[in-house]
Amino acid sequence: MNLRSDLPVGSPRWATRRTQWKALGLTDGDLDKPKVAVVNSSSGLAPCFSHLDPVAAAVKRSVEQAGGVAFEIRTVAPTDFIMSAGGRGGYVLSSRDLLANDIEAVVDGALLDGMVCLSSCDKTTPGQLMAAARIDVPTLVVSCGYQRSGTADGGEPADIEEVFVQAGHLASGRTTFEGLCYLSSRAIRGPGVCTGMGTANSMHIAAEALGMARPGSTPVRANSERMWAAADAAGATILDAIARDLRPRRVLTAGAFANAVMAMLAVSASINTVKHLQAVAREAETDIDVYRLFEEYAKTVRPLAAVRPNGPDSIEMFEDAGGARAVLHRLREYLHTGALTVTGRTVSEELLGAEVHDGQTIRAVEHPRGDHPTVLVVRGSLAPDTAIVKLSVTERRTPDFRGPARVFEDPAAAIETVEAGRVRRGEVLVLRGLGRLGNPGMGMASSVVFALDGAGLAGHVAVVTDGQLSGLVNQGIVVGEVSPEAADDGPLRLLRDGDEIDIRLPDRRVDLLVDAEELDRRRSQDRRGTGTPGGRPAGWLSLYARSAEPLPKGATLRGR
Repeated sequence: MNLRSDLPVGSPRWATRRTQWKALGLTDGDLDKPKVAVVNSSSGLAPCFSHLDPVAAAVKRSVEQAGGVAFEIRTVAPTDFIMSAGGRGGYVLSSRDLLANDIEAVVDGALLDGMVCLSSCDKTTPGQLMAAARIDVPTLVVSCGYQRSGTADGGEPADIEEVFVQAGHLASGRTTFEGLCYLSSRAIRGPGVCTGMGTANSMHIAAEALGMARPGSTPVRANSERMWAAADAAGATILDAIARDLRPRRVLTAGAFANAVMAMLAVSASINTVKHLQAVAREAETDIDVYRLFEEYAKTVRPLAAVRPNGPDSIEMFEDAGGARAVLHRLREYLHTGALTVTGRTVSEELLGAEVHDGQTIRAVEHPRGDHPTVLVVRGSLAPDTAIVKLSVTERRTPDFRGPARVFEDPAAAIETVEAGRVRRGEVLVLRGLGRLGNPGMGMASSVVFALDGAGLAGHVAVVTDGQLSGLVNQGIVVGEVSPEAADDGPLRLLRDGDEIDIRLPDRRVDLLVDAEELDRRRSQDRRGTGTPGGRPAGWLSLYARSAEPLPKGATLRGR
């Protein structure tokens, strides 16, 4: 093989590299082998990736057994529930791009020949895929699985998202402190990512639908036989991809992104998959508009599965029914089956012999679990570029909402107002200044949504925000990630208390019912925009805010 890691023999870089690698125990024969990065985003900070070190060791062995040399490298390990505490939530999204840069610096800096990425919590998969698309070396994504959920009284399932929801019920008295602590103590029973169809499991499935993970490998129970089998198979798969020079940009085609979007709609995926897939497409330097793909395929693709919180099924039921491969099998008449996968085979070839083991858990396209799409891209005078809405599979209708705005620029102030009982039914609660610029890295609005739910106002009060939301949010009518954001001179900046907002989800619109003349007057009088309370941060978040592109381009660090 003609390997990019082979430096001119006798050159200074070859000599110093040989010196360091000999000190690690490598032989001269090893120096001629393909050199593979095992990208390990492990951490002791959260159970999402607390089990990854043994997985990395297994993948290293598999690479060596297949005839390569494996180097374990580390990256930042983003975890939403822990790292959203600081920076007003800004470290959550921005850490995705920090992770991609971690990978680029090592894999491209060392001129390694390929990489196996251990995929876990929400931002690890998109960050790894972004790096793969950017540096374009053969890459395999290995899902490291979801955690074992606990049970509450009566055998009801309990998971961390339910803890998040119930915390929003504390102030209203709909749950007690003791009850919340009891649920919190029972919600997680092992390592791995959150169990619902949130961003982590959704992005694992997206990686398989894109062709970047081995077919049939997602989702998977953490530390299960299937997870270990995927780790053991990783070495042969990546060495074969290197031999074929099967680079990510040959896999990440327009057809692959279309397949991934259809899969996301079919599993009622996290709304965060929209911007993450757009970011991967952007890093691959394509002109693919993922937002438009979601709009296009939402006309025909309906949810075939209803995994919590979208419906009653567990992620274990979904995996046992056939997982991502079964969903793609159901969708095969719509898919771009000629798209390549990381195995070197096409989607069509990989779906031969695919089965659906439970036809109720993963339905046929003729008999979907719901009659409407659950991931909606909306536009309108309040969101000229894009905004995102998540609905439940069990929603009986696609709702409309019209009401006067209550404008907030601080989620804590909004929560305090909700808990004090000063938000009225029929209002539209607006949270602005939480976008990638106004709240560098993007602020989180989910706590406000759950506070409304706790106050019994979900469905009776709508939410519009330029901030980001939990991948599982579907309580009431929530229009998130409005673009352009308020701090980027979006119409959201011009809103005043009492302005009428019209949300018509069947028409995919969110409009501000204020005439253009009045908006021009406001714009001329107020050029302040909405800033970050307490001033702009220094350090990483400041760098992200200066460099990140708008959300419709994936919010990647390719701008300015």
